[in-house]
Amino acid sequence: MRLRASFGWSAVGAVMVLALAMPAAAQNGGEGLSPTLAAIKARHVVHLGYRESSPPFSFLDQAGRPIGYSLELCEAIVEEIGTEIDDPALRIEYVKVTSDDRIAAVLEGKIDLECGSTTANAERSKQVAFSPLMFVAGTKLMVPKGSAISAATDLKGKTVVVTKGTTNEVAMHNADKKFALGLTVVTAPDHEQSYQMLVDGKVDAFATDDILLYGLIARHKSQDKLRVTGDYLSYDPYGIMFRKSEPQLAAVVERAFRRLGSNHDLIPLYNKWFVGRLPTGERLNVAISPQLEEAFHVLDDSPSGNQ
Repeated sequence: MRLRASFGWSAVGAVMVLALAMPAAAQNGGEGLSPTLAAIKARHVVHLGYRESSPPFSFLDQAGRPIGYSLELCEAIVEEIGTEIDDPALRIEYVKVTSDDRIAAVLEGKIDLECGSTTANAERSKQVAFSPLMFVAGTKLMVPKGSAISAATDLKGKTVVVTKGTTNEVAMHNADKKFALGLTVVTAPDHEQSYQMLVDGKVDAFATDDILLYGLIARHKSQDKLRVTGDYLSYDPYGIMFRKSEPQLAAVVERAFRRLGSNHDLIPLYNKWFVGRLPTGERLNVAISPQLEEAFHVLDDSPSGNQ
């Protein structure tokens, strides 16, 4: 997969706004492409939304460049887009998003694909579309090693931080109501800030998807200070997010996943980011779940995956 990095999108902003304002037929010489694909063809650039602190899905390396599992999946989609619109030299423009503004970034056309750690649920599917399943996670708690908290029921009267705009915020309010915890739930702009609030002792626990908690602990080498605990408080299937009501774009995204499946690339790609050593030096050692492995095999076995 190629990676053509370029930060920010102001340089092509005027072109993009013009492209979005033009009818699709005018943008691509009457080829009848869907709006997103037509805009990409007009500017020769794909805008990928990335997260700064969602390892190993989407984060920054030591040089400040976006890397991660989700970004590699998005690069495969970019290659498929290039084939669809007959433009093999597409450039990638990276646009930083947060958990709070990522959906708006898709809806407003600031990004074409959101390459982060986003749960694909029914509520969000009313606004945006999602790729096939790329990961399965769930809400758990991060607490100090010496904390007496080992389950949600131990949180009575405690303060928990969640990252703004995440499904974990809903999960914690549901747990509060279910167990009558009297929780104080506070929010932080991104996972890194949530993590820091726990480290600084401002909250009793940090609630988010378990894999993100493990990623942050590994990245900060804080295994001797923090631990992940509790039963799952939510079920969170992840997907690449993009604009809905564009069947042609959806077909391109699915075709990219099926191509990876038929080439047997999905499990090695998973192992690269979740089992092997990351470019930033740490290792998560999180084996693939049976549910995700089965989902990948379905893509591999599908007749349409052998095109």
